[in-house]
Amino acid sequence: MAKLRVLQEPNSMLRRVSSEVAREDILSSKIKKLLRDMRDTLAATDIGVGLAAPQVGRPLRIFLVLENALRPDTGHTEEAAAHSPKEKKTTLAFINPRVVKASRKKVWMTEGCLSVDGKFGKIRRSEKVTVEALNEHGKKFIRGASGLLAEIIQHEADHLNGVLFIDSAKEVKKVEAEKEHAKS
Repeated sequence: MAKLRVLQEPNSMLRRVSSEVAREDILSSKIKKLLRDMRDTLAATDIGVGLAAPQVGRPLRIFLVLENALRPDTGHTEEAAAHSPKEKKTTLAFINPRVVKASRKKVWMTEGCLSVDGKFGKIRRSEKVTVEALNEHGKKFIRGASGLLAEIIQHEADHLNGVLFIDSAKEVKKVEAEKEHAKS
């Protein structure tokens, strides 16, 4: 299991516009290894529901979404999509994704980011989106999304364009991690 280091803001890699992956490269050992390593990295996080390649230092138009965030019954919070340690952490890969449709209706959502550790803020996102992408086998797919999944897709697509949620979020707050105290 190869866990990659998640870059933290202000690392300049997070501000780069990522390059498309050539369709013939999707099945290469290099991209397969990157996807495997990104899956391992996302699985090792406590609350992450998505991960973009730029967050691990690869300026490629790839992101992963944790499968439990894809379930229609998942509530509209990251905590609802967070995974338990016992649960299998499977992901869906989006390669060269393009949001081809976004609802005009915007909603306020609370977001955090693995690359902006400990900060959360409110951001306006389209309530619904349609994304077109390639899967890890190079096959094109189109997927509609609403709620949490729409939020994740927009958040991860922003990463591919060098944008972080803190660029437009309101009420950004630092949340200190709770320290466990050993009992005497």
